[in-house]
Amino acid sequence: MAGPVLQINERERKLLGILGFAGAVLALLALPVGFDLFVRAEHGENDDLRRALSDVQEARGRVRERKAKADAVAQRYASKPPALAGYLEQAARQEKLEVTESTPLPDVPHGKRYTEHGTNIHLKKTGMLPVVHFVEAIEKSGFPLSITRLEIRKRSGENDSFDIGVGVSSYERAEAPSAAAPMGSAKP
Repeated sequence: MAGPVLQINERERKLLGILGFAGAVLALLALPVGFDLFVRAEHGENDDLRRALSDVQEARGRVRERKAKADAVAQRYASKPPALAGYLEQAARQEKLEVTESTPLPDVPHGKRYTEHGTNIHLKKTGMLPVVHFVEAIEKSGFPLSITRLEIRKRSGENDSFDIGVGVSSYERAEAPSAAAPMGSAKP
């Protein structure tokens, strides 16, 4: 018994051979095209990974900057601020200024972690240059201090003579809750 392929005529065998050859050629061409598509997809994934890695590298710099700023803030609040009235009087004396009046202000809480202490002082009959040096000394003190009020009144009839009102605040950071105490365990 002969197979059905052997029972076809010569013309059909040639056509079948041509179709087989064309199928083989298409299969041979499909393999490189398929490999090329696969490789291109892998290159695209690699490019995406390279971009992600470069983004991470760039973000490291920004993270370092943020950490440095946070460390600087923590360092600034690490030292307890001085008693304002005494500190301001001492800073004024260094600039040959006389504090005529010092008024403490009530403490103001800022959230759960910070407390603002304030003091208003008055300087009479002073020149502008010593006041500028005084303000600069406060700002560069290294303590968490800020000038919250600056009132300047020119004295009539006198050159470079002013009455100055300065409000200064210091900020104190409350101690963070200790990690040693387990949560939920309260002492009676």
